[in-house]
Amino acid sequence: ENLDKLPEFRNTDFIIFATKHCSEKGNPCLSLHAPGNFRDANFGGKSGKLCSTSAFVLKYLFQQLNKNAKENSLEDYQITMECTHHGPYIEKPCCFIELGSSEKQWGEEFPAKILAKTILSLQNYTEDKTKNWIPSIGIGGPHYCPNFNKIQLNSDYAISHIISEYALPLTNAILKEAEQKTTEQLKSIIIDWKGCGKSEERKVVTDTIERAGLKWKRA
Repeated sequence: ENLDKLPEFRNTDFIIFATKHCSEKGNPCLSLHAPGNFRDANFGGKSGKLCSTSAFVLKYLFQQLNKNAKENSLEDYQITMECTHHGPYIEKPCCFIELGSSEKQWGEEFPAKILAKTILSLQNYTEDKTKNWIPSIGIGGPHYCPNFNKIQLNSDYAISHIISEYALPLTNAILKEAEQKTTEQLKSIIIDWKGCGKSEERKVVTDTIERAGLKWKRA
């Protein structure tokens, strides 16, 4: 917690946590996500608080991660975004990039090199690459975000925080936190329509967004 308060991070623009990823199924994957807690802080961080992140940096890293995995024939690994979850809480913009999902993968050097190459690719990141991108957040869907993965790769929408279906119902506090903790000015909110439960639950989502004066689109 509060890692960014250390003197050596004083001039840091963006922090990337390169970590292992763990899941019950243990499937091989390389994943990327913003940290934070929409509700309880069961795995570090603060309850109801998100870390700041960049929609543009996340989109760029996810595109590079897919490109590097494809070029190096890493077919056995799922390349995926995850919804926003877990700590630690820091105030500098950040994200997690992870190697998973079991002890077998944590010891494999080749996919770890793919992660390292992706992180280092940020040296080539420029604002010219992002001029047509539309800063957004995502709402709905499962933890591993298949619809938002496609949008991040195949459209001009750049997604920062993702509020999964299990974090619903959407509240004004949750929406405001996701908006304020995106470094770019939000232009749109993308709703995984079928991933928001029943019609009553979807109406809570759209009503909350409209009361906040924000625009939304169906995925």
